[in-house]
Amino acid sequence: MPLFIMQFTTIAYPIFEQSILDYHQKNDVDADICNPYLEKSIEYYLYLKNWIDTVQWHLEDIIRDPNIEAAKALEIKRRIDRSNQERTDLVEHIDSYFFEKYQSIHYSETATFNTESPAWAIDRLSILALKIFHMQQETSREDVNEEHLSVCRKKLAVLLEQQQDLSLAIDQLLADIEAGKKYMKVYKQMKMYNDPNLNPVLYGKK
Repeated sequence: MPLFIMQFTTIAYPIFEQSILDYHQKNDVDADICNPYLEKSIEYYLYLKNWIDTVQWHLEDIIRDPNIEAAKALEIKRRIDRSNQERTDLVEHIDSYFFEKYQSIHYSETATFNTESPAWAIDRLSILALKIFHMQQETSREDVNEEHLSVCRKKLAVLLEQQQDLSLAIDQLLADIEAGKKYMKVYKQMKMYNDPNLNPVLYGKK
């Protein structure tokens, strides 16, 4: 079994962690991304994917400020909508990478489909990296009581276990696809609300 496949998440997850740490050097949703990887490489897209997730994570925090002005909240909401579209586009781009990689695979007669594509599972791993980072921060706060710290330590333990399980599942899925045991099939997004030809609020204003 190729080393790349067996260790894909051991390559991807540190990239996610690097992106998160790089973001928090400035901790600014408007900070410029400085992607250190070769453009159009899978590592480049993994870093970009997590950077989008990280910025959106903090936008979601900001919009929940109870004192935020309505105009500012609307501005951020629309920015989150754009971010979600970029995230979906990038997930599909990563799936296209895998689809091209495995297009010559000969599937066995007993091959089955998975409930999600590799890139959507990797999307969940990227988000999980963010949850782990921020829960770790909660476990080291000095302005909260021991009960808060204890609860967060327990949650962190669950997240770390989930990270191990999800990583293993992703690596197993990729190995099964390469072995012809699982089909690699991609369904392009069918989102309607961003499409001016499908959203009645948008096409009704033409």
